[in-house]
Order: sequence, then structure tokens, then C-alpha cells
Amino acid sequence: MTFNDIFKSSFLENISSVSLLDLLLALILAFCLGLFIFLVYKKTYQGVMYSASFGATLLALTMITTVVILAVTSNVVLSLGMVGALSIVRFRTAIKEPLDIAFLFWSIAVGIVLAAGMIPLAVIGSVIIGVILLVFVNKKSRKNPYILVLSCLDQAGEKTARDFLMTQGMRYVVKSKSAQKGNVELNLELCLPDGGTDFINALSEMDGVSSAVLVSYNGDYLG
Repeated sequence: MTFNDIFKSSFLENISSVSLLDLLLALILAFCLGLFIFLVYKKTYQGVMYSASFGATLLALTMITTVVILAVTSNVVLSLGMVGALSIVRFRTAIKEPLDIAFLFWSIAVGIVLAAGMIPLAVIGSVIIGVILLVFVNKKSRKNPYILVLSCLDQAGEKTARDFLMTQGMRYVVKSKSAQKGNVELNLELCLPDGGTDFINALSEMDGVSSAVLVSYNGDYLG
């Protein structure tokens, strides 16, 4: 056994399996597309509190996936071991927004496509997906309905409040109604024709109405 045989191993031979130029190019492209995904997510976010950590996760996930797929495509044996290793990973973080799942899958898909060398597919596909999300998600956000939580003293006060909403040209849907002695509570889903909220002041001052609360409604019923 010579001196060279001591340091000869499959691990050292795999160092040159992925060239440094290919690695840098793939990571730069993954960073640019991950940043684009991050900006689209920030622009289309509809929740109450924006999570900057989730946006950074999208950027990191794109680059991490690119590195993993580059390693897998360079070695067939490694690809089989990677499948077994990743199959035992479990993520406990709950995804509250359905749209967040689309962004996570988008980041992973871009990383896979980039590492596979399909750069035009990754770039053009990301631009098209980003434009579609910007158009449709923002359009939907401008038409979000509201939830009106209405507390009335009796049935007469409820009828007065409903008649007032009809005179204002507001269509509503009763989501829930609870009645107790001396109190009737309604949760109404409605859309504001002009976006104004001054009617809440007039509604709360009516006879038979004890309180009126308007809450922005993003599609998940919390009643």
C-alpha cells in the first residue's frame, strides 16, 4: 500500500463530481428565483401579521433544494440513500394558510428544476406563476367580505338593524345567531359597497342595539 492509496477513497473522488462553476451558477440562480418568490409572497400576503421568517424560509428552501438535487444527480448511490434519509424527517410546524403550501411547493420545485439544468423552465415558469398570483390573489383581497358582530336587546332591535342594512344596499348572510334573555347576538357576513364603515356608528346608536363590531374576514369562519 502506497502513500497515495491511503488517501484514495470514494469520498475524495466525489469532490470533483460537481464543478465549482456549476455549483456557484446554480446557487446564484436559486437565490435570484428564491428572492422573487419571497417578494411575490410578501406582495400577496393576506394575513394579519406578516411572518418575515416564513419569507426567508422560502428563499433558503430554494437554495437548499438546489444543493440537495445537485448532490443526488451526481451520484446514483447517493440518491438512493438520500431518499431513505429524507423519508424519516418530520415537520411539526402547522401551515395555517392554504396559499403558503403553494409557495413552499413552488420553492422546492424551482430548486429541483434548477439543479436538473432546466434553467429556462425554472425562470419562465416562475415569472408566469408570480404574475398569476399577483393578479388573482390581489384581486381577491380587494373583495374580501366582513363579519359584523351585532348585539341586540331583543327581536325588535334585530329587525331594526337588519332593515337599516337593507336600506344601505348591503347584502348579508347570517353565519350564526345566539339568543339569550335580554340579548341576541348575530354574526353577519357582508360586503361593503363603497368600503365605508361609517354605518357602524349609526348602527350602534339605534334603539335596541347594544353594540356593533366590524371584523375583516379572509374566508376562514371563526364563529
